[in-house]
Amino acid sequence: MDAFTAGILQRIQNAEQDLHRALESGDEFLAEVEQSELEDLRRLAAEHGVDPVHEMHRSAA
Repeated sequence: MDAFTAGILQRIQNAEQDLHRALESGDEFLAEVEQSELEDLRRLAAEHGVDPVHEMHRSAA
């Protein structure tokens, strides 16, 4: 896995965790911010041919 792929996957994972924390704490504004960040990261990954779901499952195996 190259550095870009590893980096974007880590950022997606961090954003997902931050989103879950925001939702659990009831912070709707922060949840919206984190959701937007997550969407941007997923779009960026897709533009570079990275499938976050596939790559994360592959790296976990």
